[in-house]
Amino acid sequence: MAAASRSATASRSAGGATCASSARLNPTAKGETRSSLSAGRVEGRVHGRIVGVPINRTFSLVAFDLDDTLAVSKSQIDERMAALLARLLDAVEVCVISGGQFAQFQTQVLRHLPIDDGQRARLHLMPTCGTRYYRWKDGDWSLVYAEDFAEAEKAEIIEVLTRSAKELGLWSDDTWGDIIEDRGSQITFSALGQQAPPQAKYAWDPDGAKRRLLCARVSEQLPDLEVRGGGSTSVDITRQGVDKAYGIGRLLEALDLSIDDVLFVGDRLDEGGNDYPVKLMGVECVAVEGWEQTAEFVADFLAREGRDGAVSVG
Repeated sequence: MAAASRSATASRSAGGATCASSARLNPTAKGETRSSLSAGRVEGRVHGRIVGVPINRTFSLVAFDLDDTLAVSKSQIDERMAALLARLLDAVEVCVISGGQFAQFQTQVLRHLPIDDGQRARLHLMPTCGTRYYRWKDGDWSLVYAEDFAEAEKAEIIEVLTRSAKELGLWSDDTWGDIIEDRGSQITFSALGQQAPPQAKYAWDPDGAKRRLLCARVSEQLPDLEVRGGGSTSVDITRQGVDKAYGIGRLLEALDLSIDDVLFVGDRLDEGGNDYPVKLMGVECVAVEGWEQTAEFVADFLAREGRDGAVSVG
């Protein structure tokens, strides 16, 4: 899996797309240049911290993107990464926030974490870009809130997405699974289908131009909704202002924490990426490309917290 991640991220672009956005409360944009990282070494500058750069602050919550941050896109989390997350849950609250739905969290992460109920109680799950929030309660994952669309809204979004993609030549009849997925609180267009292999996904739109084109066309017709590039082949639609920044904000309220208490780790912190709204909040951010760099960062973080970041797996 490590080799697959390295080769995939080498061809993956920082190109993203955001065509409808809402005003933020006191946003802090501190830089626009994405870093280029290889084997955890810094080759560029980016807002927030980068793998290998000391963070001289104490955090109560560490939040992660999922695909290409904790695991290869739509793939099971690696044993080493799972073991490090378990160790991290002994030190701080942990959040996973992603455009995927809850079932994806289960198959990619939850079934493979070596954790007990005490650790699960410190794990916060925010599928569909924070439009849903789950916590461990009474022996199961309990839904705290969901910003779901009404059925009529879903139908209109799906019709606009389908028509726009076909008009732009971005609709294919030869895909890996469904192109459009109703995730309740988010409608997602995946050009190659939900189960497309990572290499095919990374090669489809390396500069983000196709997603930007589709975002622009859809947002013209759905001006009251949030339309943004998601993963390598996807466009996500939610209620306006309901994105990863919204989810992190709700989580901070629930835990009675401030922006200074949270650290965010993601691979799409570039302008237009679906992690970018968190950056605009002024949250301290770590930019990574692939789960290997995330694992390196978590190991370093645990060492700074006075906990041995070394783990044994297998």
